[in-house]
Amino acid sequence: MFSPEELVVYPAQGVGVVERIESKEIGGLTADFYIVRILGSNITLLVPVKNAGNVGLRHLSSKPECQEVFENLKNRAGFTGYTGQNWNRRYREYTEKLQTGTLNNASHVLKELLLISGEKDLSFGERRLLDQAMNLVTTEMACVLGEKQEQIQSSIEELFVDILQKPNNDSADL
Repeated sequence: MFSPEELVVYPAQGVGVVERIESKEIGGLTADFYIVRILGSNITLLVPVKNAGNVGLRHLSSKPECQEVFENLKNRAGFTGYTGQNWNRRYREYTEKLQTGTLNNASHVLKELLLISGEKDLSFGERRLLDQAMNLVTTEMACVLGEKQEQIQSSIEELFVDILQKPNNDSADL
């Protein structure tokens, strides 16, 4: 059970705050709902208390989990790139991972897309997923570690500075 003013994570939306718990009558049945306001977008969600776990509403990760995610982002072992997969298949796979709502899955998508971007240009959909994964990871880690989201993002980008500062091959043709 979650309490008012508690920070929670809602899959694919990110960190939100439980503003209150309300009873509402819908279709002749009365049910309790968490009223959750997503911090990054100011979207308000009604999450049934009975189904909160089924829809993936969860507590924030712990500090050790955040530190482990940061260590996993550093480790590039096992990355095989995009060989054998087209962007559409990767897009579906990454979308499914982000929808699970776990910090580990979001950071996996973030890492893969950052590494792929070092080898080729990302499609529009992949760039959108990269932005979404970065937002999900940095927002939660900032809340858990008590830092600013921009600081967390800078720390992550620093891990991939060799990739993110690659020369733009398109400008060489001008």
